[in-house]
Amino acid sequence: MKLKMEVFPPPGVDDRQACIFAFQEDKLLLFNDSGKDKKEEKYWLPKKHELRKAGIQVGSLFYLGTLGEKPFYTAEVVYVNNSSKEIALLGLREVFGLINDDLFEVASHARQILHWDKTHRYCCCCGTPTGYSNTERAKVCPGCNSVYYPRIAPAIIVAVHRGDKILLARNQRFRRNYYSVLAGFVEAGGSLEDCLKREVREETGIEVKKIKYFASQSWPFPNALMVGFTAEYAGGEIKLDGKEIADAGWFSAESLPPVPGKVSIARSLIDHFINKQK
Repeated sequence: MKLKMEVFPPPGVDDRQACIFAFQEDKLLLFNDSGKDKKEEKYWLPKKHELRKAGIQVGSLFYLGTLGEKPFYTAEVVYVNNSSKEIALLGLREVFGLINDDLFEVASHARQILHWDKTHRYCCCCGTPTGYSNTERAKVCPGCNSVYYPRIAPAIIVAVHRGDKILLARNQRFRRNYYSVLAGFVEAGGSLEDCLKREVREETGIEVKKIKYFASQSWPFPNALMVGFTAEYAGGEIKLDGKEIADAGWFSAESLPPVPGKVSIARSLIDHFINKQK
């Protein structure tokens, strides 16, 4: 089931059933019901009346749309009592698996809407405070009529195969000691395919061929659209760029290093490679 995205609630929407994706900075607020056994711990999105009852204050509500018959909003948390045991503030990576996949996708959308609102409070052309459009998801400058829509940053991510091995690398910025497939942001004026070839070449010295589209994923850290591909090795030897990549190598399905969790398209690409070897 997918979210029916809308900017304004249509007539007849029952807001009593509306759930709120409430964020405090980059953390999503969930209610939880902890049993004696931690394995029984359950999490859910609060409804409007639950937020009020818990004394949680939020800012402006942004309507997201409906999932099934249930409406959803998102808002920034203004005040929350962090000592309450019934409330959890979790990063989106931590939320994966605690709520169903459909809700996780909506959470990604919600976080990007709030990021857009926060980063477009003033017109970047003349500095005038912006206002909201009455017809679409946009901010409008009353001074110079500039219009600002929620933006996404397209990026490629690619699994490069060489026979029964996959090219994995460890980025200098990774907090944990895991390896992943290569990725990079598309530059202005460039195509996805050009970006893919450039990133692989610049980061590892490898040339690729037979590029095939795999899938895409919204990645709200803060506003990327990851476009996934597979590609085959075409030549070259691994030579690290000396900047972003700390290590890289060819790995078989039986000898993989630690890899990203299942929340990411990177893991989907790696799992796809593993399944092809069976």
